[in-house]
Amino acid sequence: MLDMAPSKQAAAWLGSFARALEARDVAAATNLFADDCYWRDLLTFTWNIKTMEGHQAIEEMLDATLATTKPAAWELSGEATSDNGVIEAWFTFETASAWGQGHMRLRDDRCRTLFTAMTDLKGFEERKGQARPLGVRHKADPNRETWSEARARETRDLGASEQPYCLVIGGGQGGIMLGARLRQLGVPAIVIEKNARPGDSWRKRYRSLVLHDPVWYDHLPYIPFPENWPVFTPKDKMGDWLEMYTRVMELNYWVATQCVSATYDEAEKVWTVVVDRVGQRITLKPRHIVFATGAYGPPRRIDLPGADQFKGELLHSSQYSSGEKFRGKRVAVIGAASSGHDVSVDLWESGAEVTMIQRSPTTVVKSDTLMDVGFQIFSEKALARGITTEKADMIVASTPFALLPKSQQALYDVIKVRDAAFYDRLRAAGFAIDFGHDETGLLMKAYRTGSGYYIDVGASELIIDGEIGVRSGVAIKSLTPTGILFEDGAELTVDAIISCTGYQSMNETVAAIVSRDVADKVGPCWGLGSGVKGDPGPWQGELRNMWKPTAQEALWFQGGNLALSRFYSKYVALQIKARMEGVATPVYGEPSNAG
Repeated sequence: MLDMAPSKQAAAWLGSFARALEARDVAAATNLFADDCYWRDLLTFTWNIKTMEGHQAIEEMLDATLATTKPAAWELSGEATSDNGVIEAWFTFETASAWGQGHMRLRDDRCRTLFTAMTDLKGFEERKGQARPLGVRHKADPNRETWSEARARETRDLGASEQPYCLVIGGGQGGIMLGARLRQLGVPAIVIEKNARPGDSWRKRYRSLVLHDPVWYDHLPYIPFPENWPVFTPKDKMGDWLEMYTRVMELNYWVATQCVSATYDEAEKVWTVVVDRVGQRITLKPRHIVFATGAYGPPRRIDLPGADQFKGELLHSSQYSSGEKFRGKRVAVIGAASSGHDVSVDLWESGAEVTMIQRSPTTVVKSDTLMDVGFQIFSEKALARGITTEKADMIVASTPFALLPKSQQALYDVIKVRDAAFYDRLRAAGFAIDFGHDETGLLMKAYRTGSGYYIDVGASELIIDGEIGVRSGVAIKSLTPTGILFEDGAELTVDAIISCTGYQSMNETVAAIVSRDVADKVGPCWGLGSGVKGDPGPWQGELRNMWKPTAQEALWFQGGNLALSRFYSKYVALQIKARMEGVATPVYGEPSNAG
């Protein structure tokens, strides 16, 4: 097939694959893959988010799932492309219960990576596009219920005389997007938020905060940002957008509501959840609960010997909102990742004298560089080439996590050369830089540990110019009444200390609301099991516990940045909808409960 056009080669492979699956010939299907192959599946075969690595893993998955999945109707969608001997093509297919789409990468007529993802459940498709609801009944009716009356009834009854099928704990971006997905699928759901207004989780953060990711990467499902939206969104503007979104998408959204406790009845398959809604205790009985409490859990506070002696103010970054109160004061910021940099800039802009305490090297990437070389498929130029945000999401998802390090190493080889002078100046200012233990940079740090990186939007120049001081490579021995004593004997006199030391895993929130036992059974969230410090093995091949079945039945996690929340909220919603409708969901693969 080497002399065939790319689309013909892709069609020939897909045809052979389809015939092998139809014949239930697992060996023949597996032989169509390269030796170092990967198949990433989002629900269609596994009812899980799982990557099969190698022939044996693919064989075992097909042996376990093929009879019930019954895949069929494999067809190319669009023209295949070829680059450096690799053919890429998109396709559609169906299973017994769902519609799907996917992507393949072929080399030498064999598949290196296969990606399959559910798009809709058969018989329970989203009512959108040509299937959108009419919105009115064209018939005179003295008992007509208007839209506003129906909404008022739903708002009054849900959580009182009628129980939600799903309770989403946390009404920030992740919970809001999942709430929208569930509503479009007809799943009765309540989203609870501890703050007084939707979007307050953004409004209450420090005054200078602006998203570091570009607008094309940050859209919410169903309602993209308008074309005049700024490339980088200010926090309060994002808060207002989220508030608008909850109204327009008609979410059942309870503000000023905190989850007090939750217990699961294994026999009845129902949760008993006690919430405090504006001072009133309410008991809810959802079938599923989703923790959407942010990307991480409670604040991580480090032990600082002598903290009881320090006479100044000591805060975690979660408690920090503005540098105004520190005007004219000396402030130490412990931590040199994203929050540490952003808080330092805000303090400097407020007139404080700032010193950043760097405990370990940081991966720094200039924002304009990342825009040019890291976000190429999320850009105006990409849109002009026909790569929508939805297609870009699928391109990203089609790459197995195991293959990301190599591509990220190549990216950072480019970045290190492009910005060599910038990095030299940062090092000369006493700031320690690294690009990860395997030179894979920011993205792999984000996936593996969620820490140790910063997209430069201004702080680095302040460090280079000496406007923000740096103490790096020397551990803190203790606090003193007037500041910080370092291991080398040096002292730093400060009036306040802001600890930007990150957050614990999301399962620690489960411990506080459900139980310690359930939190430990579920295990930590995020991380790939790469074995690097902060990301203990074993290798997962996927992000731990996120957006998929956990070791605790009917307990889910939804979170991440705007892009991850947008994309994966669909798959959380599909899994919950299938269970609500009684669709068989045999999960292939063990839950991510490795520590």
